[in-house]
Amino acid sequence: MPLPLAPLVPFALRLGALAAAALAVRRAVRAATLPGRTDQRAEDAMDDLGEGVALHRPPDRGDADVSQTNTTARWHRTLHWGKRGIEIDAALLGRFRIRKF
Repeated sequence: MPLPLAPLVPFALRLGALAAAALAVRRAVRAATLPGRTDQRAEDAMDDLGEGVALHRPPDRGDADVSQTNTTARWHRTLHWGKRGIEIDAALLGRFRIRKF
């Protein structure tokens, strides 16, 4: 007994149109965004961070008109499942600066 495919045609057309629209949006977003870059100095600085969170206000970066706070954080873990495993290394560098003018 043959399977009636005619009722599925509208659904297939809508799904195909949705997939084509999603592909077009993805290509447009990729073309509009700037390509990323890797700065080796930043990579080395993140590798040198100690584990944990640190927050400080450098005295040489602040005066009456400028207030600066620097933050660093690093979380490094190794997880094992049997013979396999993964290593997670998350690092964060941040600067918050307020300048009066």
